[in-house]
Amino acid sequence: MDDDLTVSDVVRRYLERAGHAVALAATGEDALAWAAEHSPDLVVLDLMLPGIDGLEVCRRLRERSAVPVVMLTALGEEEDRIAGLSLGADDYVTKPFSPRELALRVDSVLRRAHAAPAASGVLVDGDLRVDPAAHRAELAGAELSLTTREFDLLAFLIAHPGEAFTRERLLHEVWGWDFGDQSTVTVHVRRLREKIERSPAKPARISTVWGVGYRYDRVAP
Repeated sequence: MDDDLTVSDVVRRYLERAGHAVALAATGEDALAWAAEHSPDLVVLDLMLPGIDGLEVCRRLRERSAVPVVMLTALGEEEDRIAGLSLGADDYVTKPFSPRELALRVDSVLRRAHAAPAASGVLVDGDLRVDPAAHRAELAGAELSLTTREFDLLAFLIAHPGEAFTRERLLHEVWGWDFGDQSTVTVHVRRLREKIERSPAKPARISTVWGVGYRYDRVAP
């Protein structure tokens, strides 16, 4: 969905050429209505939409599903990108952008969302339980609502307790990115802390290693 019909048409043609079925929505309201009825595999979301803006669309999508979201943002609008990632978007492409790059980003997000999990058992740390095979995480018996990116990051960290990772390495190891904005990692760590830590401001599980990045510390002996 995009507020510029020309851009939307170009994006549609590139994604269809890549083998995807594409539906266009001109406004945020139309997009939400269509998504509720058809449950798409992925949403390409322009943040500059008439009516309900893209950030609000992303927020409402996240209230009802974990559908992957790739945002289109204006070059230099870092606050919008961080806000979108904080609301649960999985990736972003800045305008002006290459439609081919967007198609590759879409393929990457879909591949991660549908990838067969690595062979491993359930990962348990106290009241936190992560099942990679079922793509399910629970805290104190309640299922956690995690995006694909959040789940992948949590599963990776809990599988490597006590090891410190740079943001750059997490981008590569968890999501397969050889480039990208490292603030993406920071935003996803913050969101995970809000969901798994008793006190997100004083995290016990996902620790910041100053000058390095992040480390998962087990709370159970």
